[in-house]
This record gives sequence, C-alpha cells and structure tokens, in this order.
Amino acid sequence: MADATQNFDVAIIGGGPGGYVCAIRASQLGLKVALIEKRETIGGTCVNVGCIPSKALLDTSEHYHRIKHEMDDHGITVSSVKIDVKKMMARKERVVKELTDGLNFLMNKNKITVFRGTGSLVSAKPDAVEIKVEGEKPASLIAKKCVIATGSDIINIPSVPVDGKNIITSDHAIALEETPESMVVIGGGVIGLELGSVWSRLGTKVTVVEMLPDILMGLDASLRTLARRTLEKQGFTFKLETKVLGAQAKGKQVEVKIADKDGKEESIVASKVLVAVGRKPFHDSLGAEKVGVKINQRGRIEVDAHTLQTSVPGIYAIGDVIEGPMLAHKAEEEGVMVAEIIAGKPGHVNYDCVPFVVYTWPEIAWVGKGEDQLKAAGIEYNTGKYMFKPNGRAKAMNQTEGQIKIYADKRTDKILGVHIVGPNASELLGEAVVAMEFGGAAEDLGRSFHSHPTLSEVMKEAALDVNKMSIHQ
Repeated sequence: MADATQNFDVAIIGGGPGGYVCAIRASQLGLKVALIEKRETIGGTCVNVGCIPSKALLDTSEHYHRIKHEMDDHGITVSSVKIDVKKMMARKERVVKELTDGLNFLMNKNKITVFRGTGSLVSAKPDAVEIKVEGEKPASLIAKKCVIATGSDIINIPSVPVDGKNIITSDHAIALEETPESMVVIGGGVIGLELGSVWSRLGTKVTVVEMLPDILMGLDASLRTLARRTLEKQGFTFKLETKVLGAQAKGKQVEVKIADKDGKEESIVASKVLVAVGRKPFHDSLGAEKVGVKINQRGRIEVDAHTLQTSVPGIYAIGDVIEGPMLAHKAEEEGVMVAEIIAGKPGHVNYDCVPFVVYTWPEIAWVGKGEDQLKAAGIEYNTGKYMFKPNGRAKAMNQTEGQIKIYADKRTDKILGVHIVGPNASELLGEAVVAMEFGGAAEDLGRSFHSHPTLSEVMKEAALDVNKMSIHQ
C-alpha cells in the first residue's frame, strides 16, 4: 500500500547526470527536492553502464597496448605481458561503485529525498504535478514543478536480434569475461569506436560497418580522415556506406550479411557482433502524453528553447529526451539551467559550445563548427592548424600523431570551431571551450601564455596560424 502523498517543490524523474545535477542545484537554491530513480544506484546510464565503465576499460586496455607495443622505444624491456580480463572487469566495477557511493553521499548531504522505482505522471495542474512511483516502496508525490530526465535507451536492429552472448550491446561489451577473437561493430559512432578500441587493443580483430560515408560525421572532414587512418593502423577495418542486412548466430560464431552502396552483398563471420547504432529517448512508461506533454516525430519531448519547459506549464525536460546531442555534460548544464529557472533565477545553456569527445587513442575532440558546416552556412572564415609531431612534449611522450585545427571568423577573428585528433585531446579542448564561451578571438588564444613544454602549445600554434603568425610552423 502506497504511503500518504508527499509534497515537494521539485520532483525530478531520472537520476542520471542531468537529473542528479538538477537535484543538487535545486537543493542548493533552497528548494525541497525529490529524485526518482529506477536503478539501485544514482548516475544513470553514464555512471553505471556507459561513460565511466567504458573509460575505465579504455584506460586499462591502453596501458596494456603501450606496454606491449611502445615500451621498447623508451628502452624498457617487458616480457610475457598478459591481460587478466576478469581482473580488468573487477577494477571497472570498483570505479563505478566508488562513484555511485559518492553520489549517494551527495544526495544525503544535500537533503534530497530519493525514491527507488519507476516514476510516471498522473496529472498536471498549476503548481501541482502528481507523480506515482512504482517499486518496492510505492509512493505518491505532488510537486510544484517536475523535471523529466529519463535519458535514453539503446537502439536495436530488428534484423540483428540481440541475445546478450554472441550479438551484444554496449551493456554486454563492457562486461565480457574473455577477449573475443573477432568482433563486427555495427555503427561508426562514439560508442562503437570506443568499445571497438578496448577489445582491439587486447587482440580482437575489429571490423566497423557504417551506413554513412565516414565515421564521426560531426568532426571536421580532414581530421575525420586522419582519425580513421590512425584507427586502421591500429588494426581496425572499416566498411563505409555499407548496410547490415541481418545477423544470425551459428554456434559460437555470428554470420553478418552486409551490402555496399552498389548493392553488392557479402558475409562476415565474427565471434561477437556489437550493435552500436545509437540511442533513442526513453519515456515509454512516463505517461507524458497522457498529461499533455508533446512529443515530436523523432520521439523527443518538445520544450521551449529558452526555459526547457514542455507544453505543460510546470513540467520541464532535459538531457537525452529533448533535441540536441545525447551527452552527459549537456544534460548536466540543462539540469543546472532548469533548477535556476525554477528558483526564479536566470538560466542559460550555450549550445554553440557543447564539446564532443571520443576516447580512442589518439583522442578525438571538437567544439563548434567544422569546414563543411561553415561553408553550408555561408560564413567566411580563416583556418589555422598545427601538427603534434613538432611539439617538444609530444616527442618526449612518443605521442606525436594528430593535429589541431581552428576556424575563426574572417572579419572578427572570433573562434567558430576547434577540432583535435591527438594525445589528451579531451583535456586540451577545455581551453577552446572557455575561449569560445567568452567570445574569444584566435589571436586572444594565440597570444596567451602556454607553459613550455606542453601539448597545449599545439593549440597556441594553431591559433597563431589562423592569422599566419605561427612561430614554429
């Protein structure tokens, strides 16, 4: 039997990065907050089965690969290098647990009431949104405002039925107990390339099948080519503009039937098939439409661009369920924005400065527009670029592959986009994001101090090169 109805200023459905950040910020602003999460742990897909566990595995596999293939250049002799996959997985679980324990601490610290179960909307009146929680301890809530932060789910392909053994999703790929001999990755996006990298480094022969003309279509075209060629050198095989017709498990192998752009068919046999074609908004059990929340043809909840309020006053939506990139940090910023708006303060997200990162090695990262986008928009621009190869720190690290490319407005010199393939690209991108957030010019970036010797000097040289002022070009 459900407890008596409990009242809150804000109820947030979904405890992923967007939801829990929104909850913390709302609590900081003096609001009484409820957070509803169906998992046993806070953090959503990102912390539990996405961003964090995959990065833990990427880090381990990168260490293994470097010890096996790069130590000789440093004068270090290592023999009999082995990987204990079960121990690697145990470390991953430990990392995840430490973070989820930390999030539970933050909920308690900020006096956020957490309800474990599935939340659904019952009714929506001005300053009174009724929410039902179903789980081990059913509950009924009334909140003045409600935030939908239910995230996204894996997209499945009907002709490639997932069985969790031979045909798998990312959830399974981060929990394999042994290194597969071969793997077909369906989808050349972030998830496919990152998890493909984990297993490729450990000895799996990886083939990526992608329908589009290239991988990572949001990345600048020339760097896209550089990234793909780098991965090919590491052992990846790419089949671009290729459609998957179906897959069938045959014993311990899977036969994947594919067709290229001319319709020519062939079959690939692999130990595992990873379905990584993207994610879709998750709001099936929410009852959103029942209370009047509008959902567009793409399955995204419609919101006001300035407030992120849905078509129902008092109900907001953030993160993967609305338009925009499905990124944890995008959801987090929207969570802060909505909490501040609900508290009567101004809130804002600059979508022109959302950073994108792929944690392969070298890493791939970008923010803003690329050359194709600038041309399509009719924006005149100048370009600056610089390779990692001449950089002193990159040479010392023996990590010289890659380049930074910067685009700036031809008239004002305002930075419009920064694209990186190279070591530590994820961290290097940070200064570009800050510069763009403040409307900075390429010359501002180029004339700022950059410690020597550091990889960040590649950013400085690329920024100087926009106006043909590069010193070491």
